[in-house]
Amino acid sequence: MTPIRPSIAAAVAPAVPTPKDRATAQSFEAVFLGQMTQLMMDSVDTGSFSGGHGEEVFRGVLAEKLGTAMAARGGLGLAPAVLDQIMRLKQGTPDAS
Repeated sequence: MTPIRPSIAAAVAPAVPTPKDRATAQSFEAVFLGQMTQLMMDSVDTGSFSGGHGEEVFRGVLAEKLGTAMAARGGLGLAPAVLDQIMRLKQGTPDAS
């Protein structure tokens, strides 16, 4: 008697994203946007309107907070792509791109 094998479709059930997965994808986008914001802020000449040493000290914090705020409002749409890759990694599915 041959054992009954589950179908391949049943063996590779789609993974359901958890809230932690979604938060990880959004955090990734927030860090990316923060880094991009930091690069943009570093490339701007403030001229005579500089905030002095205080601005230099907190510029990185401002860039990080801006990145987090942009990601929370939808960002660039990077989080859904990252979430898709997280789900593929959880399933063990190779990249189908």
